[in-house]
Amino acid sequence: MNVSPSIDNPDSIKLVQITDTHLFAPDDGCLLSVNTADSFRAVVKEICTQKVQYDAVLATGDISQDHSAESYQRFSESIKMLEKDCFWLPGNHDYKPNMGAVLPSPQIRTEEHVLLGEHWQMVLLDSQVVGVPHGRLSDYQLALLDEKLTQYPDRYTLVLLHHHPLLVGSAWLDQHTLKDSESFWDVVKRHSNVKAVLCGHVHQNMDKEHMGVRVMATPSTCIQFKPNSNDFALDKTSPGWRELELCADGTVKSAVKRLANGVFQPDFDASGY
Repeated sequence: MNVSPSIDNPDSIKLVQITDTHLFAPDDGCLLSVNTADSFRAVVKEICTQKVQYDAVLATGDISQDHSAESYQRFSESIKMLEKDCFWLPGNHDYKPNMGAVLPSPQIRTEEHVLLGEHWQMVLLDSQVVGVPHGRLSDYQLALLDEKLTQYPDRYTLVLLHHHPLLVGSAWLDQHTLKDSESFWDVVKRHSNVKAVLCGHVHQNMDKEHMGVRVMATPSTCIQFKPNSNDFALDKTSPGWRELELCADGTVKSAVKRLANGVFQPDFDASGY
């Protein structure tokens, strides 16, 4: 599949990332006192209100909290406002058989590989290990990445996965990172065309460089985890999303945006979820 850039700026691809929506079947489903359907819809509405320009939407896992088919249908309905194709992948909370409940869909896309305009490609990796919170890439996923990097050596590459392949500095979260991440980075370092890696999972902003590759994680559309916290802790920052521009020279412009301060505040006395 090929995502085409807008006619206004044909030399770059613009993307919006939303992640970790943690939706439930009932409309009043809450995660640590935050109604996740309401917070997700508020993010989508704000993207529309701000008239953000984008060519596609990325959803990097933990779509559902309760595994229900209805939660994925809720996501599919709410995302319609964004109109563009939405590429999604599973997180540790997702139940892949029920993700298929919304398929076939004119908007939800499940491709593992996407050509982005004339200069970029995107590889979507499944890092889910069923039944546990940490991630790992199978031999198939690693081979897929290696194959696409080899097949399109002249295309700059954006890699998507749910789990963070770099530690974020919070001991409790870093137990649930991408395990055996060295295997992932071994594939990346054999090629020169990976420019950025984008993930979810950590419910906070991360923007680091590793081996010349920009590694980014993005706030959740619901609860936020407090950065640099050894024990489970929630943050007061509001739900958000990430905007990206993939430029023709291989550079990546990106910014995290959030809802207004103080909205959708969680139960700060919670000791986990």
